[in-house]
Amino acid sequence: MASVTSLSDSVRQQLASALSATRPEAVGADPLLRRSDRADFQANGILALAKKAKANPRELATEVVSRLATGEVIKDVEVSGPGFLNLTIADRAITENLAARYADDTGRLGVPLAGNPGTTVIDYAQPNVAKEMHVGHLRSAVIGDALRGMLDFTGEKTIGRHHIGDWGTQFGMLIQYLLEHPGELAPASEVDGEQAMSNLNRVYKASRALFDSDDEFKERARKRVVALQSGDKETLELWQQFVDESKVYFYSVFEKLDMEIRDDEIVGESAYNEGMPETARLLEEMGVAVRSEGALVVFFDDIRGKDDQPVPLIVQKADGGFGYAASDLTAIRDRVFGLRATTLLYVVDVRQSLHFKMVFETARRAGWLNDDVTAHNMGYGTVLGADGKPFKTREGETVRLEDLLDEAVQRAAEVVREKARDLTEDEIRERAAQVGIGAVKYADLSTSPSRDYKFDLDQMVSLNGDTSVYLQYAYARIQSILRKAGEVRPAAHPELELHAAERALGLHLDAFGDTVFEAAAEYAPHKLTAYLYQLASLYTSFYDRCPVLKADSPAQVENRLFLCDLTARTLTKGMGLLGIRTPERL
Repeated sequence: MASVTSLSDSVRQQLASALSATRPEAVGADPLLRRSDRADFQANGILALAKKAKANPRELATEVVSRLATGEVIKDVEVSGPGFLNLTIADRAITENLAARYADDTGRLGVPLAGNPGTTVIDYAQPNVAKEMHVGHLRSAVIGDALRGMLDFTGEKTIGRHHIGDWGTQFGMLIQYLLEHPGELAPASEVDGEQAMSNLNRVYKASRALFDSDDEFKERARKRVVALQSGDKETLELWQQFVDESKVYFYSVFEKLDMEIRDDEIVGESAYNEGMPETARLLEEMGVAVRSEGALVVFFDDIRGKDDQPVPLIVQKADGGFGYAASDLTAIRDRVFGLRATTLLYVVDVRQSLHFKMVFETARRAGWLNDDVTAHNMGYGTVLGADGKPFKTREGETVRLEDLLDEAVQRAAEVVREKARDLTEDEIRERAAQVGIGAVKYADLSTSPSRDYKFDLDQMVSLNGDTSVYLQYAYARIQSILRKAGEVRPAAHPELELHAAERALGLHLDAFGDTVFEAAAEYAPHKLTAYLYQLASLYTSFYDRCPVLKADSPAQVENRLFLCDLTARTLTKGMGLLGIRTPERL
């Protein structure tokens, strides 16, 4: 199925041709086309062109209109104000365009792929080995997964990287304790995810208590870190055991989040251990990093501390050890030269922004990042409680992620049970999971990533307002209408005149592809959620004003069923890109 040119692109092309025909110097000028409440579209680009040409903008606009073909796509155009163009699209053009999208059997709704896609490595969902996932891990996972879905849809090749915390001094403590207390951990194959983490928590607390109270054990634990870093076989085997235990737990949490995490994409800090000395050597040889008080560091003119002293990025400590900077820089080398990435995208807490600013600048100085290979830090804000403070339990502890997700599903079950009384308990549980998890994801994604947001389950699972439940209910209502239609099938009828609500819905449906591409390019999933919410709202308006099954003629019934079905397909595709399911019944 060939891709479909959006109506906005078609109009933009016609405007560009009329502009260049009017003023040869206007070749390539942007007509600045946008949706308008005064017409279907408004073009504002003539004002800038007139200023540059020292011409009267209204006269220039009138001349452009005289060269603009009307009929098949553009029904009417008028000059407004100082030189704006208000354009109305023909009803037939709207229906025919949507019919072409509806006929696309590839599942892309006629949306074309990007012309020159690249390869984006997305670093997201980064839990820590031997530690429970908490609410702070939510945003990285949800935002990263949504960005990946949108980028994949545009045609970009994406590679996931889950940079889990699986290296460092605390692992010497854990390993030494396990060596002295064999059998404390059951094999990963014998326990479920929550039991695996419960075992690890118990071992961690016991090893920490011993580490803090026994100096001799503390010394043995420190020596064990050296053994780990040097590749001691026995030490590595135990380390691998609790990495495996942790993965069992990670997968159980991600399964609740309805996210697929591939094992080959879990590449933690340990994976870069062997490459860090090489990274340090290269940076020092190139003069990017210098020795200062025994450490290997990188200085930046614009990054200074409170005393106006330069704040360096420490690549290698004075004692020879490596930290986060070395592993992150080694990861960049691997992703650029090994994975051939053209874009590196990091979905990390905004509080790490300074760290990544220094890491990226260091990589640029080394030539690993350049005009052809770029890196972006998608710093995200904090999840807040109802009091506007970081989300905690009543006891002041960090909220466990699985507890939060379980509560969301429980709340959703109440909503589902109330709305769908004919469902079995198994069906209620299935839909509650889709509604509850979808509500959590949507609340996160509908907020600009850089902003904090309040976690309010009552609002998240509401059927009213900008929530995923509202969108899911709109989708389920459409499915109900299609079932009631029986043997009457959706079909486009371009000959029909459209109601204002049909036109508004149709023009918005046509903008789906443009919106996804814009949201993906700007790493802004909230732009896609805003589009989907408006789509559901326009559908509600259409449903209220335009009888579907009781329309005036059989052709109109079919045409309105066609609009219903295309709306449903667009809703489920858009929600799917965000990692949110759309139940057939709700």
